[in-house]
Amino acid sequence: MKVESGIKSVGGPPTGEARPKAQPNQPQPSGAQGKVELSALSSSLSKAEAAIASTPVVDKARVDEIRQAISEGRFQVDQNRIADGLIQSVRDMLETRA
Repeated sequence: MKVESGIKSVGGPPTGEARPKAQPNQPQPSGAQGKVELSALSSSLSKAEAAIASTPVVDKARVDEIRQAISEGRFQVDQNRIADGLIQSVRDMLETRA
């Protein structure tokens, strides 16, 4: 198998060429005032992100409940439910590929 060393760039300036830099003392176009206003939606998004970040990935209470049921011999595995879930997840994966 031959490996070619020539890699072609996709977009951007060719290697070795510098991009033009913005000039800090250039006048701004008329109407530009140098401030950014955020909508109420951005505030809601920030709150939602904070809520998601503070939510634990694992439900510890549920894990403890299952652990207790296993130790007491009360935990029952529903094989049909597991099989149905596996089949559904494969169907979902196949649908996303098509």
